[in-house]
Order: sequence, then structure tokens, then C-alpha cells
Amino acid sequence: MSAVPFGYARVRAGRASFLLHRRAAAVAVGLAALLAAVCVVYLSVGESYVSPGEVVRVLLGRPSPDELVVATLRLPRMTVGLLVGLAFGVAGALIQTVARNPLASPDVIGVSQGASAVTVAALTFGVTSYAVLPYLSVLGGLVAAGLVYVFAWRGGLHAGRFVLIGIGCAIALRSVTTLLMTKGDYLVAQQAKIWMTGSLNGRGWDVGAPLAWVLLGLLPAVLWAARAQRTVSLDDDTATALGVRLGRVRLGLIVLGVVLASVATGAAGPVDFVALLAPQIARRTTRTAQIPLLCSALTGALIVVFGDLLARRLLSPTELPVGVLTAAVGAPYLIWLIVRGRTGGKA
Repeated sequence: MSAVPFGYARVRAGRASFLLHRRAAAVAVGLAALLAAVCVVYLSVGESYVSPGEVVRVLLGRPSPDELVVATLRLPRMTVGLLVGLAFGVAGALIQTVARNPLASPDVIGVSQGASAVTVAALTFGVTSYAVLPYLSVLGGLVAAGLVYVFAWRGGLHAGRFVLIGIGCAIALRSVTTLLMTKGDYLVAQQAKIWMTGSLNGRGWDVGAPLAWVLLGLLPAVLWAARAQRTVSLDDDTATALGVRLGRVRLGLIVLGVVLASVATGAAGPVDFVALLAPQIARRTTRTAQIPLLCSALTGALIVVFGDLLARRLLSPTELPVGVLTAAVGAPYLIWLIVRGRTGGKA
């Protein structure tokens, strides 16, 4: 039996066994506990206060006079935020792993802008169903990612070229979106403008249920990605010597990341910088060689749910879009990453 690497523990499940990073497991448990606490606070706080005990009673399906407020008014919106954060967290981790660059996230390299352009075009032409918009966003995100991948490929995928071409495509697609908004009806333009800020306002089970089914259907692919991610993190010569088909694996990881980011964008709009922040926070807290997908997903969910809680209550009764708060935190972090990279720091 091979020796267990330092910092890992061997876990057995029947005849199968696998290695578990101890610190990553501890961080995942802590994030899950913190996320559960934030969710309870989210369901408690609002125009009318509901005690945490009553919130737990409602979640357990027990009769409560606050069932309408918790289960009907607040829970659907929080669930959408939870799922959107999970999707953005995993999407950012996958794209940053393939690009090997902390700047590579769906909202920086044009994926979110592609999804936004197609969605705003649909809104302009009268498609307003939140059950349809996520699928159109996937189409836009895939097209944008395909363009970036094709233009960045020069006998291989160079991380710097990938990010620079992605930023250029993002600017171009954002211009297309702005043009669509100026040419459309005023009310449609206002609706598109609100959507583009990234907001959970008005989101209910009609958005949450399809999003949950899509993410559940993608779960086997995410489990594959968690394993494939290790080989992609190796240098090209070592991975090739091990028989890994890097081109196919990288393409699969990118496609999965784009689909996750596009579905999340279609559900809540482009909630900026969640996919940028979550993987880096997860990697720095776990101190692992690869970005841990579970910790990144939990971090993304925590950012979105906590951000939306603040967005609801900071200027109450006025509700801010959650994307405004995530951008306020993410933009300085992006600048810090760029400046640190120029000064030779390790991002």
C-alpha cells in the first residue's frame, strides 16, 4: 500500500479508498456551518422579524404562524441565491484551473457578457420568461467561450493570451448589449438594465426549480471534473507522460464551467466577481495545490446569500441588487491581483 502524503488521510468506503485533504475537509465543514447560520439569519431578517427557532420549525415542515413569510416569501429567493452561488463558485474554479490564472473568471473573460448579450436580445424581442432565459444564457455563454478558445489557441492554450482575448471579447459583447438596450423599448431597456446588475429580487420557485434540476443533472460531470482537475494542474510534459489527453480534458472543464456560469447568469443576471473571488478564497484558506471545488462552491454560495442579505437590509426599505455589493468587493480585489502580478507577487 502506498504511503499517505503529508496532510492527507486515507478514507475507505467498502473496497474503495481515496485520499482526503484534512485541512480542505475542515474548511468545507466550517463553510457549511457558516452558510447554514447565514441562511437562518437571511430567513429571519426582513420587514417582519422571525425568530431563528420558528425558521427552523418551518424548514423542518412543522406548523408555524410564520410559514407564509419564511417558506413563501423568503425561502425561494434565498434558494436561488444559494444555487447561483454554488454554480459560480464551481465555474470560476474550473476556468481558473484550466487557464492557470486567478484573473480568469466567467465575468472577466467574456462568458457572462455573452450570456448577457443573448439574454438582453431575448428581452428586447419580448422573451421575458425566467424559465427560458437560463437556456438562452447557456447558448450565449458557449458562443462567447468558443470564440475566446478559438482565438486563444495557438498550438496550445496560453494562460496570458486566453485572459487578454477574453477581456477583449467581454468589452465587445458589453458594447453589443448596450446597443441592444438603446435600440429597444424603454420599459424593456429598464428591465434589462436591472437584470444586468445581478439581482435576486422577484426570483421564486419558477427560477429555482429548473436551476436545481440543471445543477443536479450536471453533478456527475462536476464529480468527474474534481478528479480531472488534478491532472490538468500538472505541467504539460508530466500530464502527457501519464497518458492524459490534455486538450480534451481542458475543453471538457471549460465547457462545464461555461455551462454552470451561463445557467447562473440566466437565473440571476451577471452577479459580478463571485466566480473570481470564491476560488481564490477557497484556495487560500485550504492551502491546497488545486482549487477545491467543494470549498469554492460553498464560498460562492456564502458570498451570494450574505451579499443579498446586506442588499436587502443596508438601505431598507430600498433593496439593492446583490451584484452591486459583489462588484464593490470584487473590483478592488481584481485591481489588487493585477498590481500584485505586475510587481512579481505570487497571486
